[in-house]
Amino acid sequence: MHYRGTMKNIRFTLFSILVCLFTSSALAQSYLPVCPDARDPGLWALMNRAIELAYEADPISVGAILGDESRNDQLADVSAKAINARLEQKRALLDELKAMDRAGFSHADALDADLLIDQWENDLRLAKYKRWQMPISSINGPQVWLPQMGERVIMQSTKHRQDYLTRLKRIPIMIGDQIDNMRLGISQGRVPPRIVMGSAVEQALAQASRAFRDDPSLSPFYKPFLEMGQDDPIAIEARAVIVDRLIPVYQELAIFLQNEYLPACRDTIGAADGVDGIESYNALIASHTTLPELSADEIHEIGLKEVARIKAEMLEVIQATGFGGRTEWVDQEAKFEAFVEYLRTDKRFYYTEPNDLLTGYRVMAKMIDGELPTLFRVLPSLPYGVKPLPAFSAESAPTAYYYPGSFETARAGNFMANLSLLDQRPTYEMLALTLHEAMPGHHLQIALAQELKDQHPIRKTMRFTGFGEGWGLYAEKLGLEMGEGKNGLYSDPYDNFGRLNFEMWRAMRLVVDTGMHSKGWTRERAVEFMRTNSALAEHNIQAEINRYIGWPGQATGYKIGELKILELRAQAEAALGDRFDLRAFHEEVLNDGAIPLPVLEQKISRWIEIHRLSD
Repeated sequence: MHYRGTMKNIRFTLFSILVCLFTSSALAQSYLPVCPDARDPGLWALMNRAIELAYEADPISVGAILGDESRNDQLADVSAKAINARLEQKRALLDELKAMDRAGFSHADALDADLLIDQWENDLRLAKYKRWQMPISSINGPQVWLPQMGERVIMQSTKHRQDYLTRLKRIPIMIGDQIDNMRLGISQGRVPPRIVMGSAVEQALAQASRAFRDDPSLSPFYKPFLEMGQDDPIAIEARAVIVDRLIPVYQELAIFLQNEYLPACRDTIGAADGVDGIESYNALIASHTTLPELSADEIHEIGLKEVARIKAEMLEVIQATGFGGRTEWVDQEAKFEAFVEYLRTDKRFYYTEPNDLLTGYRVMAKMIDGELPTLFRVLPSLPYGVKPLPAFSAESAPTAYYYPGSFETARAGNFMANLSLLDQRPTYEMLALTLHEAMPGHHLQIALAQELKDQHPIRKTMRFTGFGEGWGLYAEKLGLEMGEGKNGLYSDPYDNFGRLNFEMWRAMRLVVDTGMHSKGWTRERAVEFMRTNSALAEHNIQAEINRYIGWPGQATGYKIGELKILELRAQAEAALGDRFDLRAFHEEVLNDGAIPLPVLEQKISRWIEIHRLSD
């Protein structure tokens, strides 16, 4: 026992804590906005502490939101100890928030408080299922996202590159913690279906490539250093880190996944078959739809009805294409099958060069931009681009996704397009996809939320699948109201079929997600359902089904969210008649950022009443 010096150590520790608290407070002063006069100072101070907690959990994303560079050299601590500690801090903040006196709250204060309570209660409900013990699949994990890190952080100075280099040095710690988390999951029986692991081993091995050992500058981790001279000390150290630290840790990850994790993964696919059972699935669909009153059975039935409705519209569009001439079909289903086979096999619907597909998306994006003022009177200042998905993850990745940008980090928003497997990327889907991922979909909604004034930055960290993805799907349909003619931008019936095919895709998700996770559907049955009711390419069907298996409930948010927005628009149109202004409606939907669907419903109801009474 070492008693001598104990009191000295205690005094030093207390002094260190006080210094840390003072330093933390000083740092908060430097990058968090001052409380506006109209806002409650106590609530604002609590939100400052809340975003500090969020910053600790995700230094990259939150640093971009805050426009702060003080943690540019940090990665999230994903150890079990840190995750549980943050959870307890969140619980304490929630208790404190619920106990606050709201007597002087403005509408903005009350909304922020309600949203934080909703989000934190949801986080605490989900915490018991410990999803962090299953951090890896073929579309997620450190083998997918970390190699793209250089695309998401600011790189304008030597300091930026030095900070990024420090982050690279921290990657082995993060991957080691993830391996520990997965081992803990194995011990508790909490493992994913084996099928969702797909190419995860190959993805990890790709980052440990022999080619990178021979020439580290080929590694995606080295990309931010390419503009520097080979003899620059930072560039030299970066190459050494890639060879001495990153390649070995990705080899270790691949070996762990292959030899230890995959054998422990389960053969079943449904969430109901996992250690946390159907209860976890019900919590997940409530989280993603933000409509806890909707059961899995109700969502399944909504999906079946939507599939039938959309299928009928697709058959009408097939008729408009003139497909088949005077061919006599046994029935409508036979005609649909023949048309889908034609779409899947005719070379006219596919590019043969990746750059041509990328150019096609960029041309569409520019065309759409010119139509936006007809439907929106408020547009974001932040520009966006169209970039290719990284090749190492493209084949197992979705068709596309969106990366938010920010002026603070000198990054535009980006529609990330998948340019792999060109025979699975039909041209008739491109317009709907561009509307969804870029404008007026994700970029417009997220960039506008980032630019809201007098709003605490904690609100910019909030993501609600039902709202965000519901808006993205709604944006696809807005193409019908842009441009001239009966179907707007979808003047080509094949493009219009592509729009319906994408809508069908989201409707089928309601059926197959609930089918696999709560009704005992096999993977084969889910694949066949999607194959029979859509023109989706076979590769996309297979990849999407794996995504739904590995991410229970998330896929239900899209269609449920879109249906709610359409329902609220119909209510406003009926109530206001000729006074209904679509641009004003869109502004009202978006002007508070991302919110749960019940909050949106209350908001639009108030907006309708105000406009009715203003006559």
